[in-house]
Amino acid sequence: MRHRVAGRRLGRSTSHRMAMYRNLVTDLLRYEKIVTTEAKAKEVRGLAEKIISLGKDGNLHARRRALAFVTDKKVVSKLFDEIAPKYAERHGGYTRIIKLERRVGDGAPMAQLELVE
Repeated sequence: MRHRVAGRRLGRSTSHRMAMYRNLVTDLLRYEKIVTTEAKAKEVRGLAEKIISLGKDGNLHARRRALAFVTDKKVVSKLFDEIAPKYAERHGGYTRIIKLERRVGDGAPMAQLELVE
């Protein structure tokens, strides 16, 4: 039984899964929109919102915590300089998931994860 076990495993080891999450969050912040499977989008949404909240804090400790998760320094500077100020008056809900057609190869449900304007 898996009572009170949160999150999806997505058929990967823990290290592979965390590396994938870090890459997806980095790409979401870089391009402000990504297309992935629904399950991955739902898992990444919470992580991305926490990173954006760090950007809103704006202090050195928050920047170092963001650098520990996001894989690109330029993306972190974009987060703190451009993305976070847009959400200064917003309390959460920085991302949106839009369901798309199923993937042709295997029929996986696809979704677009994007930052809210």
